[in-house]
Amino acid sequence: MTVRFAAVAAGMVMAASSICQAQDAATAKLDVELNALAPSQKGCMMTFVAENNLQTPINKISFELAFFNDKNAVDRITVLDFRDLPQGKKRVRQFDMPNVKCETVTRIIINDTPVCDGPAAGECMKGLVTRSQISVPFEG
Repeated sequence: MTVRFAAVAAGMVMAASSICQAQDAATAKLDVELNALAPSQKGCMMTFVAENNLQTPINKISFELAFFNDKNAVDRITVLDFRDLPQGKKRVRQFDMPNVKCETVTRIIINDTPVCDGPAAGECMKGLVTRSQISVPFEG
């Protein structure tokens, strides 16, 4: 009877562990927020807030972004280096985009993560969640 109880208890512990791991994987995400656009001497200062809630720290990450203009056409595609994103920490990153007028940016899309050092291949794009704190849509 004791052996049977121990086997049932061990099975329940393993099942609970699997459920917790599945929930952790489901909540593993990389949050990137477009926080502000502000005119600068060069063009447009873009402020982003990123938080790494993936299962591992990110040693280095870059995002390929497409900027749409007021004619809803792609104005430019560029790669921005967000450097490192420690696990569970928020980081603010600013980029001064030369020859970009903030008032003509109507949408920004993350096309890809050409560099994502730390997580398994594809995890940065898979876990990507975007949002915008301003009127310009930001998609991933």
